[in-house]
Amino acid sequence: MYVLCLLVIILLLGISAAQMALQGEKAARGERDRQIAFQAAEEALMDAQNDIEGLPGAPGRSSLFAPGSAAGFADGCGEAGALGLCLPAAPEAPALWLSMDLDGPEGSSHTVPYGQFTGAVMHTGQGFLPSRRPRYLIELLAFHPPGAQAAAVAGGLATESYVYRITAIGFGAQESTQVVLQSYYRKQAAGAGP
Repeated sequence: MYVLCLLVIILLLGISAAQMALQGEKAARGERDRQIAFQAAEEALMDAQNDIEGLPGAPGRSSLFAPGSAAGFADGCGEAGALGLCLPAAPEAPALWLSMDLDGPEGSSHTVPYGQFTGAVMHTGQGFLPSRRPRYLIELLAFHPPGAQAAAVAGGLATESYVYRITAIGFGAQESTQVVLQSYYRKQAAGAGP
């Protein structure tokens, strides 16, 4: 009887150790998947910045990002050549990126797939790769530099200056693992300082 109780205790300890090892493996796999999604979203932020700046030889649209110009930006986000270019929501409405379908299927979303306007390539698939290409949208926001008088801009005495809010979504090895990142980016006029 004593030996039987000892065997049951050893069996329970073995089962507990196996369960703890499996839980640790699941946690590590989930963290790895989140890191894949995070890195994909960071790549999408960089792709959006390259879209704004216009890379030499890339099928870009840098003319839409001319300093002081809002051409190409539309309410609710543009389509075709202005895909993913959005005017901000009204002040009383929620931020535009909250109401957009960031993870929708390609073709039905107003977001830009990675590399569409820069020619960049990202491999997707299984293993340590994202399940699909990350996506982004760019919102046009008014920018008033520190020390500048907003009244001068509003009165037409100065050229309007813009900053871009970039929202990107990255996907992990499982499509359900998603990371959304945002950054603000300001394009400098040619020859202008920081």
